[in-house]
Amino acid sequence: MKKMGLNDIRELFLSFYQSKDHYRQQSFPLIPEKDKSLLLINSGMAPLKPYFAGLETPPAKRMTTCQKCIRTGDIENVGFTSRHGTFFEMLGSFSFGDYFKKESLTWGWEFITEVLKMPTDKLWATVYEDDDDAYAIWRDTIGMPEDRIVRLGKDDNFWEIGTGPCGPCSEIYYDRGEKYGCDNPDCKPGCECDRYVEFWNHVFTQFNRDEEGNYSDLAHPNIDTGMGIERLACIMQDVESIFDIDTIKYILDGVVGVSGVKYESGAASTDVSIRIITDHLRSMTFMIGDSILPGNEGREYVLRRLIRRAARHGRMLGIEGPFLSALCDRVIDVSGKAYPELETRREMIKKVVAVEEEKFASTIDQGMKIINGYTDEMKTLGQNVLEGDKAFKLHDTYGFPIDLTREILEESGYTVDLEGFKRAMAQQKKRSQVEQEMEGAGWEEAAAGLSLEGETKFTGYTVMMQEATVKAILQDKEMLDSVQEGAVCRMVLDKTSFYAESGGQIYDTGIISNDDFTAEVMEVTKAQSVFVHKIKVIKGTVNKGDSVLCMPDVPSRNMISANHTATHLLHKALKDVLGDHIKQAGSSVTKDGLRFDFNHFQAMTKDEINKVEAIVNDKISRFIEVTTKVMPAEEAFKEGATALFGEKYGDTVRVVSIGNYSKEFCGGTHVSNIGQIGLFKILSESGVASGVRRIEAITGQGLLKKFNESEIVINQAAEALRSSRDNIVDKAISVSDEVKSLKKEINELKKAEMSKSLDNIIGNAKEINGIRLIMKQFDDYNINDLRDLSDQIKVNSKNTAMIFAAVADGKVTFLVSLTDDVVEKGFHAGKMIKEIAAAAGGGGGGKADMAQAGAKDPNKISAAFAKAEELL
Repeated sequence: MKKMGLNDIRELFLSFYQSKDHYRQQSFPLIPEKDKSLLLINSGMAPLKPYFAGLETPPAKRMTTCQKCIRTGDIENVGFTSRHGTFFEMLGSFSFGDYFKKESLTWGWEFITEVLKMPTDKLWATVYEDDDDAYAIWRDTIGMPEDRIVRLGKDDNFWEIGTGPCGPCSEIYYDRGEKYGCDNPDCKPGCECDRYVEFWNHVFTQFNRDEEGNYSDLAHPNIDTGMGIERLACIMQDVESIFDIDTIKYILDGVVGVSGVKYESGAASTDVSIRIITDHLRSMTFMIGDSILPGNEGREYVLRRLIRRAARHGRMLGIEGPFLSALCDRVIDVSGKAYPELETRREMIKKVVAVEEEKFASTIDQGMKIINGYTDEMKTLGQNVLEGDKAFKLHDTYGFPIDLTREILEESGYTVDLEGFKRAMAQQKKRSQVEQEMEGAGWEEAAAGLSLEGETKFTGYTVMMQEATVKAILQDKEMLDSVQEGAVCRMVLDKTSFYAESGGQIYDTGIISNDDFTAEVMEVTKAQSVFVHKIKVIKGTVNKGDSVLCMPDVPSRNMISANHTATHLLHKALKDVLGDHIKQAGSSVTKDGLRFDFNHFQAMTKDEINKVEAIVNDKISRFIEVTTKVMPAEEAFKEGATALFGEKYGDTVRVVSIGNYSKEFCGGTHVSNIGQIGLFKILSESGVASGVRRIEAITGQGLLKKFNESEIVINQAAEALRSSRDNIVDKAISVSDEVKSLKKEINELKKAEMSKSLDNIIGNAKEINGIRLIMKQFDDYNINDLRDLSDQIKVNSKNTAMIFAAVADGKVTFLVSLTDDVVEKGFHAGKMIKEIAAAAGGGGGGKADMAQAGAKDPNKISAAFAKAEELL
């Protein structure tokens, strides 16, 4: 049997099934597109569920794939065994109601014996105990000896998950030889020993199981085969561990090279760490390649856990500084041809890993000290379970995923109170939720828990002036029949053209009136499907049941709509410039501007900001039509509409499209043509949370307002500099240079003055216990001046301690400087300054020969000097 590389095996498999008229599908992303039950794709057939279920039409009735997969359920075993890995590739061949058992098994046999040239006497097959058809195909069509065909029960050779499509399966095994076997003379597939390795499963989906456990025949049986390429590569390369396969060993050798630790392929702790890092490098590279970024929930948490777990094991190997980012190159080098997205996003992948590793490096030492403190405390108290709130502190403050904390503690024989951790986590979420609700509620009735039945019909997408009927009036937590002039209350209508604050868009303001009354609309909120208008009655009286006219402020609405449409353009432009990993993480749209939060791993460069701004303005200049359409959610997903991850959507959704450029789920108001936005300007880009960036921008009249404000500033600056507007920059540079020159001259004069008085300063020293103590206060000098002075004194002085105080802007800076012979006597400037500064209400520290500190009270400098004398 010829040894084959993993990349060669993949290509041979896919090409073989192409020759059998199978459509060759590129691997689906690791993020499930429509399956909310999965965090990550974990099998070859997972992305194909809609085809098997008949919900979607596949591109062909025959398909073959090599699917990238992530499984973290048994992550604790990774590195400790030869076969466990969080990332793996699954080769598969599929039939959607086309061919069935005979073709699947005979083609499979053809591939492994004629293409891979596996020796036939090493191959075994298992079938479901009642599947005579599969048994006959193996025996009569393929020619497998009956003593190498094993019938197994439902637990081994029948595939089903609850109700729905299911069926028997047939597995192919490779005999590794007697040395891997057991003492059982009847040893064969199904035995618990390591002799027989299952490497290919052919699932025959031919039944449907109902809720009562009955099985009925499917009208169109399917084929689903799956073969882990890593396990197959172990067989083809005659190695025992997936870490000895050519592509994975290349990555492992990189880890060994960086660590300088020899790899023995054994159970030593260093070997385990090397394997863990190797495996996790594959997972993190592929996950980031599919636009997953580190975070605290869901798949983002999985990625963060893997990166930080690998980084910790690097520390355990003695690797100093960041190292994972550079090793990602090795993963991309061996897999980039098969998965071109890795090559395309190489720099992004490395940057994300580097940023996350750097974040963890800044806290891991402190976190480990705390964990060690906890274990010492538990040891003293005779405990072996870490309290949940302490584990939560490690997670919340120091970025230690709970699984990593648990793993570290288990290495020392301790466990974690996971239920207590979950309670602490839930309490924090509840606190945050309450705070958000309190911030966003804005009306007393939410707290009072008043029940508002029915719904308000919103007509504001197409109508601005809307006649409506007053359904309810609320004031001071009570329902009223009427209110009069001067009252501030809440009003519920059967219909409204006022937009209620939601989806990041601010509420409309305006007027509600009739012949007898006029009210200013101050705020509009929404409780379920009821719109609640906060109003101030300007004149007259309004009664429950009255007819009124809703008149939103049209200019305000138009500016809000322009800003909202601009967020959609901005979202798409960010994807164009930064990559498909960009996801909206929040937004705020008002008439004055827009704020857009998004997931990204680093600050944007000036060039990136300029590119995004240019793209948005280019689109605006093309006057593209904006259309809205209400459609089934499933149809919207098929059309590629962008939805906010984690948001719940009903059966039907509203989709806002900007030509062919942008398509998003959105309930907000928008312009009808993006030319109405006018212009778009980014004001700032900043970080607001770990992995979350924020852009603030303005459009249209917002730019005019900003321009006018800038005009005022420029005019005031020109007047202050006594310059014309056109010459303001040159004048500012000239003044700045002059200021620098004057500062330099002043500093030189200060130094000259200090040098002149140097003898006088030394002459006024006190001698205490054989040490000369120099103490002096300086006004309008900085700490650097004091350092220079102490260095000059040290040149020709011995046995000297200097205590200087610089006073500037009402604040004090102390400097303690000791000559080397004073330090040798046991004095320590860093320790001394803590007590000296404390006497003046300050604190600080430093090295043995020099230290500095700040203090708040200049009136207590004499007390600080007295403390210095006391210390000597």
